[in-house]
Amino acid sequence: MPTVATAAHRARPGARLFATPAARRAPRSAARPAARPRARTSLLRVAATLGSVASLALAACAGPPDAASLPDVTSPAVVTADKQPAPTPVVPARWPLTGVASDAVVERPALAVKIENPREVRPQTGIDQADMVWEQVVEGGVTRFVAVFQSQVPKEVGPIRSVRPMDPAITAPLHGLVAFSGGQAGFVKALSTAGLQLLSNDAGNDGFYRKSGGKPAPHNVFGTPETFWAQADADHSASPQAQFTIARRAEQSTVVQTGTPATTIDTVLSGYAHPSWTWDAASSTWLRTEGTTPATAASGARLAAANVVALKVQLVDSGTVDPAGSPVPETKLVGSGEGVVAVGGRSLAITWSKASTDALLVLTGPDGQPVSLAPGATWIELVPTSSGSITVS
Repeated sequence: MPTVATAAHRARPGARLFATPAARRAPRSAARPAARPRARTSLLRVAATLGSVASLALAACAGPPDAASLPDVTSPAVVTADKQPAPTPVVPARWPLTGVASDAVVERPALAVKIENPREVRPQTGIDQADMVWEQVVEGGVTRFVAVFQSQVPKEVGPIRSVRPMDPAITAPLHGLVAFSGGQAGFVKALSTAGLQLLSNDAGNDGFYRKSGGKPAPHNVFGTPETFWAQADADHSASPQAQFTIARRAEQSTVVQTGTPATTIDTVLSGYAHPSWTWDAASSTWLRTEGTTPATAASGARLAAANVVALKVQLVDSGTVDPAGSPVPETKLVGSGEGVVAVGGRSLAITWSKASTDALLVLTGPDGQPVSLAPGATWIELVPTSSGSITVS
């Protein structure tokens, strides 16, 4: 076998391994015997052929190759400059309604609570821990909140009041729980039809109670969020989807990137309600003021937001009246309109749109692209086009 292998090697085209040193130095025109090279070439061809046949025979007898002997064709791992495998990027979990990263994110449905806002009930309890707060005009120009909780669990919330006709459009995209005390039958039915689980003080659901020694009825109904969440059924136990586009960091927000500097967002919702927001660089939040009074929660915490979304909306007569005979207004959220978004000490004029009751509210910038907010709490001011205004300074 070695002889055959050597012959095969020597038979490669152009090989001159048999030539003596003198022959290698001889010019090409030097005379050489003709017969010997031909004979030697023929022998080498035979040897090469026999070698190939022998190799094939040996391979056939040996069977398939062992997988361990095959070359590794797996894609190479990404390595760093010091030849160490690059670490897998760690993407932190984020709370869906605030976009805030946390190691403690849990599966929990959104809990929307109706909280009243006349002067005599301030400061309210637990509202400083809400992920989102919607402010709407009700009878007499007084405003009421839809405070949405998910990332934080207040010990207590209130005062809790009744539902209104615009509540389904606000809460339906959350597909969670709505806690309230009272409401006209048609308004309550609309909430149920919107796919929400209702927790009602009037219906006897757990978690509601009246506080004695404080405000008189009907301003004394409070609730325990943990008890509300404990009643979530199988269809309303999942965490909500994000309600707005939220950047990973405040400086990446559309408003911070493309907006203009702003220090104050003044809104007039009615002759009664004049909430405003002032940018506080120290806390990187917008601080709320009710008229000329700094707004606080019962805990003493200043009411603040990372994002203020002020929307110009149509306010219409719902065709119903409250127990005192006052017309009940309805904010129209299905449709579109103009507005202002304030983030990080800057503001941006936007267009809002909502295709249906259960559709998400979409915020679009002047370039027609979705507007992203900063991580943190968001307050949405529903400013009537007929009686309200939005002023940025």
